[in-house]
Amino acid sequence: MPPPSDIVKVAVEWPGANAQLLEIDQKRPLASIIKEVCDGWSLPNPEYYTLRYADGPQLYITEQTRCDIKNGTILQLAVSPSRAARQLMERIQSHSMEVRLDAMKELAKLSADVTFATEFINMEGITVLTRLVESGTKLLSHYSEMLAFTLTAFLELMDHGIVSWDMVSITFIKQIAGYVSQPMVDVSILQRSLAILESMVLNSQTLYQKIAEEITVGQLISHLQVSNQEIQTYAIALINALFLKAPEDKRQEMANSFAQKHLRSIILNHVIRGNRPIKTEMAHQLYVLQVLTFNLLEERMMTKMDPNDQAQRDIIFELRRIAFDAESDSNTIPGSGTEKRKAMYTKDYKMLGFTNHINPAMDFTQTPPGMLALDNMLYLAKFHQDTYIRIVLENSSREDKHECPFGRSAIELTRMLCEILQVGELPNEGRNDYHPMFFTHDRAFEELFAICIQLLNKTWKEMRATAEDFNKVMQVVREQITRALPSKPNSLDQFKSKLRSLSYSEILRLRQSERMSQDDFQSPPIVELREKIQPEILELIKQQRLNRLCEGSSFRKIGNRRRQERFWYCRLALNHKVLHYGDLEDNAQGEVTFESLQEKNEAAAAGLGEHPDPRGAAAHPQGAEQLRLRVPLRLTGAAARPGGPSRCAAVPGLLRRRLAAVRLLYEFE
Repeated sequence: MPPPSDIVKVAVEWPGANAQLLEIDQKRPLASIIKEVCDGWSLPNPEYYTLRYADGPQLYITEQTRCDIKNGTILQLAVSPSRAARQLMERIQSHSMEVRLDAMKELAKLSADVTFATEFINMEGITVLTRLVESGTKLLSHYSEMLAFTLTAFLELMDHGIVSWDMVSITFIKQIAGYVSQPMVDVSILQRSLAILESMVLNSQTLYQKIAEEITVGQLISHLQVSNQEIQTYAIALINALFLKAPEDKRQEMANSFAQKHLRSIILNHVIRGNRPIKTEMAHQLYVLQVLTFNLLEERMMTKMDPNDQAQRDIIFELRRIAFDAESDSNTIPGSGTEKRKAMYTKDYKMLGFTNHINPAMDFTQTPPGMLALDNMLYLAKFHQDTYIRIVLENSSREDKHECPFGRSAIELTRMLCEILQVGELPNEGRNDYHPMFFTHDRAFEELFAICIQLLNKTWKEMRATAEDFNKVMQVVREQITRALPSKPNSLDQFKSKLRSLSYSEILRLRQSERMSQDDFQSPPIVELREKIQPEILELIKQQRLNRLCEGSSFRKIGNRRRQERFWYCRLALNHKVLHYGDLEDNAQGEVTFESLQEKNEAAAAGLGEHPDPRGAAAHPQGAEQLRLRVPLRLTGAAARPGGPSRCAAVPGLLRRRLAAVRLLYEFE
């Protein structure tokens, strides 16, 4: 008989004593269980003790967490959290350096437990630790080790969120920032200092201002050029925290500072292309930096074009000038009047593929993508001029219905890229899908646009699309991009090659392959539909097969030397009980009557009838049976051998071959 669910069997250990095997009743108070354990080892004052896990982080067991104890768990009897906190508080302030170091090691370990942390913080433990750091006394021995454990304990205690980070003093901040800026500092101290600064920035806007004044971009970038990936990870994490918490008007300034300090190329060469594999936490931080960098585009993405702003209108004029090598100045057109210029502009804007030919500025009033689309178009025209001119002129020379409108395509493509890259959204804590190719260029988004607009033009031609197919083309282009990104190309050129392999015909092939996959056919709705209609379909097939057998069919007669001779005919009686068969003088063109067929045999004796299919039983737990019809290779009955026993005679070889042919034609599996 299994034990009650409230009873948990555990082992309890105590240094220097044999372990106790205990059945814990979860309904009993924890204090009474601890007293029972102490009595087993004759330990006085059970209120000084508690239970904790022997493995892992060795967390204390409380009334709130005792439900997590499983059968077979090994526990330890330990000093209670309040007593342990009091003892450690005394030891870390001891005059003996060895005592203080041992106490700080134990404190760093116990601080991960929220029960102990609460007791230690209530004794002003945080204040004691910050004073130890602020004093900055470089003791003659064990200073670095002592400081590393102190910072570890401080960080663990603060991470519980019991006290606010705002209680940290400016002196403490300066001291921690000093460890980050020092050229030669112990790796453990540097790692914990970077982690503490990151937590301060993320948890307090006030502390962000103070830390931003103490830490420079150059100091953090220098830590990316080391060989220790842990230090690199914490450095990028702090950069991300400063970037994330910076006011909107300061973020672009920070990005410019990163560019001046070559942050992107340093990350590319020392982190992404380093000799070490990228760990999960580093991948997450690179993903966060990628998202924050793209989020700088949000302002332009959400900015509508002002049709009355001459500076913005000049950008459209510049696009026209580059495409058609035309001067916007009316003085270059001798004798041109206002109406003539307007007509010429309208024609050019139509060739550029704008929806509004009269005033193309109206095409950029929808957000997203807003002015970001115009920025991308201008970038393409200036930095990929040959590509820009080729796309515009190539499409303007096609028939109207087959031209790919560049302006409309560029606007829609920019919106699509913003959606795919989630521009404007905060980083997701659970994601780490950074793309190395975005760290290979300072204008990665614009370069991505330049590649994808060429892809769009190529796909348009492959689909032989017309204006009515615009949305279909954009769907295919989205699929091409989203299929290429997961391969995480190392460079933009590799991404371009991947897109080249994903032609329209390849997309169609992939779609067809995925539609035919078993996963689609095994989806719950399809399985439910199959189970619902299968009995009806099987019954229909059964009736069709029986009707066909009742109609009968003729077969060529095969002689002993494999020569085709006369015909023979076989059909099932209308009552489905008897098989009629016999030789024919010639191939039957119409119905052959039962009377003209001299031989017959009982269908049941021949094995023709309803048989349960084991596969059907497996598919239908309720016991529903699939029905199938079989014509056997062997018959028994009077017709098997004239004058022989009616139920056991063997069928002659010729008849057996004939019925085998019937079986091959009519068997339903």
